[in-house]
Amino acid sequence: MKVLTVKEPWASLIAYGYKEYEFRSWKTNYRGKILIHAGKSLEKDVSELFKDYNLDYSKGEIIAVADLTDCILVDEKFNEELLNKNELVYGHSNHTMKYAWKLENVKIIDKIKINGKLGLWNYEGTYNI
Repeated sequence: MKVLTVKEPWASLIAYGYKEYEFRSWKTNYRGKILIHAGKSLEKDVSELFKDYNLDYSKGEIIAVADLTDCILVDEKFNEELLNKNELVYGHSNHTMKYAWKLENVKIIDKIKINGKLGLWNYEGTYNI
């Protein structure tokens, strides 16, 4: 199964359904099931913005499964749409000229302790929904 490592608080925002796009500087043609791995680092300054969301931050664990359904090059218009959707989640940086990976049907799973990797990587084990 494909896995994407995401820093906290962004990984938990995905897992809890607040963030439906993850941004990368590179495009992927992969579509299908993907596991969301919470990296070992927490952006503390950013996590303070979401203190009212009552998120359970993880470090070094796979925390969710989703369907990666699209990969969109963000233009100014789409960046504006994201800001209108949720300025707190999407307003931390300008996503123009980055790729928005569309994540749907996100489900929290039993945590799997594992070191993450850069890029899109493979997990050979099993997981429980």
